[in-house]
Amino acid sequence: MSSSTFPHLRRKFVCLVAMCAAGTVGMLSIAHAQVGKPEGLYYKSWAVVVGIENYLVAPKVPGALESAHAVAAALRGLGFDEVIELQDKEASSKHLLQIFNDYLPRKVGRQDRVLFFFAGHAGITQDSQSKELGYLVPWDAQLNNPAKAITFEQLKEFSRRSASKHMLMLFDANIRGWEVTAPQPLSLEGRLSPEDETEKRAVQVLTAAEKEEAIGRAAGQSAFVTALVAGLKGAGDLNKNGWLMASELAAQVKQDVEAATKGAQHPQFVQLEGDGDVILVEGRKGAFQAGKEPTSESDRMREARIQYEQAFALLQQQKSAEEALERLNRAIGYDPSFGDAYVLKSYIRLEVLPNLEESLLAARAAVQHAPQNPDSHYSLALALERKGQYQEAEQAMQQALVVNPAYGDVYFSLGALYADHLNEPQKSVDAFRRYLELGGQSERAIRAVQANEAPAEKPVP
Repeated sequence: MSSSTFPHLRRKFVCLVAMCAAGTVGMLSIAHAQVGKPEGLYYKSWAVVVGIENYLVAPKVPGALESAHAVAAALRGLGFDEVIELQDKEASSKHLLQIFNDYLPRKVGRQDRVLFFFAGHAGITQDSQSKELGYLVPWDAQLNNPAKAITFEQLKEFSRRSASKHMLMLFDANIRGWEVTAPQPLSLEGRLSPEDETEKRAVQVLTAAEKEEAIGRAAGQSAFVTALVAGLKGAGDLNKNGWLMASELAAQVKQDVEAATKGAQHPQFVQLEGDGDVILVEGRKGAFQAGKEPTSESDRMREARIQYEQAFALLQQQKSAEEALERLNRAIGYDPSFGDAYVLKSYIRLEVLPNLEESLLAARAAVQHAPQNPDSHYSLALALERKGQYQEAEQAMQQALVVNPAYGDVYFSLGALYADHLNEPQKSVDAFRRYLELGGQSERAIRAVQANEAPAEKPVP
């Protein structure tokens, strides 16, 4: 942050505070929602949960119904609006195709979320080029006959035709074939461009096991569903930021299932379409992150810079100061030596979301980590002045001028400090004069300098 942007940002803060007091910020968000954006992440959340335990002609699948019930209950607990449960004969080939080809395409909107869960048999066949093609076995289909099956190609077509923003398919089966034909990208009219991270299209798939691996079946929930339900109830939030993403859920399920089965099952996660991530639990906006947590030092520093720039943009655009503060805290978490982030945090805590002790702590950290940034010393001076430590505030301002001798706003603050708190009138005038020489236009500084330079009145004889 340059010395010229710091006072400019202060004026922005004043505008932001005034807007919040007048309720303007709230009105802006409401108006935005009225033009097509949901107030939350989704207008509506849909789930189709299929459990087929007692097949018409295929072998029984122990625990499939209990597993499906557990998943449906977990999704309702997450606030899904429509949870369609299909059990045994309700999951016939005709009924499933009617839901995928007609019901959901008619009902689901472009700001909706769709989740499909299947517990039952899956099969494999080959196309004319001997490529593997996976399929799900409906209640009335045979295990090794894809005639009545729900093929992966049909599911891919459904995902391409669906207007939903996010879709997640969960299969308690060892199925394969997603990787055979890459899905064609679908451009939906009306999508935001450029998209916010939470708006990016996502169609994702999580299966219980890798191909050729046997699925352990017993009465009750499978290991996959046990891990899945635990994840949906909170265990999947691996980075503990309040958001539960499909990629996080997949990592947790994979870890838990491999441990529970002693390496016999390896759940598979596939990004079928888009580069977004299905959001299962929405946390606070400032804590949102897309993709994997950065691990290398260079990645963490890069992410810290991104968070800082987003926080700065939020303030410049007069948006949420709370979210800006959260992003700054994340930036500092990624890079604890990020001096500019401490400077901006100190200023927010001084002017917008007042907490003098936090402002002072952040300013001291800024001086420690970025002593060559004049704003580090200036922010410390402002916090010390607010705390009533005027001598220390003067020293901090003088240090800011050592770093940048042409920092006009520091001269103005120094002039006011000498006049208002330190009873140093000549030093005050000198500071105000230097401020004006650097291009300052404050009426207070002008009056102070003019009064000092006016000729003294001659005494009356």
